[in-house]
Amino acid sequence: MLKQRIITALVLVALFLGLLFFVPLQWFSIVIAGVILLGGWEWANLSNLNRALRFVFLAALGCALIATARYVFSFDFSSPDTDRARQILAVACGWWALAFLWVQGYPASAMLWGNRWARGLIGLVVLVPAWLSIVILQGQEHGAWLVLFVVAVVVAADVGAYFVGRKFGKHKLAREVSPGKSWEGFFGGLAACLILALGVSAAFDLPTKNTVLFTIGVLVTALASVIGDLVESMFKRHRGIKDSSRILPGHGGILDRLDSLTAALPVFTMAALASELPKYL
Repeated sequence: MLKQRIITALVLVALFLGLLFFVPLQWFSIVIAGVILLGGWEWANLSNLNRALRFVFLAALGCALIATARYVFSFDFSSPDTDRARQILAVACGWWALAFLWVQGYPASAMLWGNRWARGLIGLVVLVPAWLSIVILQGQEHGAWLVLFVVAVVVAADVGAYFVGRKFGKHKLAREVSPGKSWEGFFGGLAACLILALGVSAAFDLPTKNTVLFTIGVLVTALASVIGDLVESMFKRHRGIKDSSRILPGHGGILDRLDSLTAALPVFTMAALASELPKYL
């Protein structure tokens, strides 16, 4: 199993880096849309939709992606309408704030979202802004590095939480959803991301105002990544399954690998646009 996981991880990393650095933006957006649709199939399963309704959900997701591309980009992916993008991203960020309350209130909160149609609608709010965010970031100057930085924030939050939580973790973060996570680990992950944000700000000599905005954005991004992980865990627990699918040998499904990023990407993109980070790179 370990060998399988390592091989799959190496292949995924190679494909992801090749996509980031060597594929034109328009094709990049199409490929990512394909990945989002695969994740949508898994989300339909989390929503307990039968096979026929899963195709209906995929059609709705595809239409939502096309409508978003038309609304924000007018299909010119290098020139997004940032005001329209912020409207969609603001909805996504608001959803993740609400989702955290639902995680804390699980299983009682399931009465609010347990209906399969509600879960399907939530899937659109999760997946469409994630696609929008990564395309906007990739379209910026040095966009590939911005996307990689979001990944670095997620990894830092995860690694910091693991080591601090393993040594000091006593108070459960969300006992009913993910018993292994602790508040100590959560703050350890935030500390790791704080160090990362300050290091990047110093390296690019960001002005003080932008450094503050950027650092706050990174910390909120780290918080969002934790919520993304917990929300998928909550939906899987409610559905009674361990993995969203078995499409990735040794790693489960697409959503199992992207759960944190679906939350982190919209938050970071909002922060990047607010701090005007791209123009300082």
